[in-house]
Amino acid sequence: MNRSVPENRDLFAIADLAKEFGISTRAIRFYEAKGLLAPERVGATRIFRRRDRARLILILRGKRLGFSLRDISDYLSLYDANRSQQVQLLTAKIDERLVSLEAQLQDLQTTISELKEIKKLADERLEKAG
Repeated sequence: MNRSVPENRDLFAIADLAKEFGISTRAIRFYEAKGLLAPERVGATRIFRRRDRARLILILRGKRLGFSLRDISDYLSLYDANRSQQVQLLTAKIDERLVSLEAQLQDLQTTISELKEIKKLADERLEKAG
């Protein structure tokens, strides 16, 4: 994923951003429909600025880290507001996500252990039967 902004580039077409970030134009339109992006329009053409590109980076990072669109929206709503509030919200959401992921990890480890034990018992029965 190439995230470097071409020099002297202040305007981007939807296809430029889609190609740069390896996502579909439909995904970008979806984020726009959800109010996460607000490109300017010239007729039916969307014009994205550097700010829109930066917001898209934050949206994609949030999705990759498992945050909901609501969480991402809350964070972006503070993007132009108080930096301290933005950081506080971010740390709270990170703490929530870490707790959730750690619980999922524990569940996965338990499931893996149980499956290994069941497989061991099944293999032992096959050996006795064979």
